[in-house]
Amino acid sequence: MQAWHVWIFVAVLFFIIEIFTPGFVLACFGVGCIISALAAFLKFSFQIQVSAFSVTTLAVFFGLRPLILQYFFKATDNVKTNVDALANKTGRVSIQIDSARNSGRVIINGEDWRAVSIDESVIAVGEKVEILKVDGSKVVVKKI
Repeated sequence: MQAWHVWIFVAVLFFIIEIFTPGFVLACFGVGCIISALAAFLKFSFQIQVSAFSVTTLAVFFGLRPLILQYFFKATDNVKTNVDALANKTGRVSIQIDSARNSGRVIINGEDWRAVSIDESVIAVGEKVEILKVDGSKVVVKKI
């Protein structure tokens, strides 16, 4: 087995392991291994192969990796999930909201939530409400 075969084998291992780990770190090592395999194929010394590996890995890690991470993870901060996604949605009152009687329920996207009014007003059954925020296990709403 020649040296460039070993470099390619190690590069493939890095790329396979990268599939199971986030962050594009091991792929940087894989790219370095491919460049070192090219150096080995061209019969350069082992010292030059290791230098090519080091320089390429650092260049990809500090040059290409930030661009790739920015491209793939640019929209993740804007996506709201779980209870954060309920804010600004509309719902329909299923049990009258009355702060004095500590009652009130709202149906939001088919889910039943305990609800309180932002201004402590009474909101009748069937009224549409806007969800302002989630406070623990209840939603704070205002009448539309």
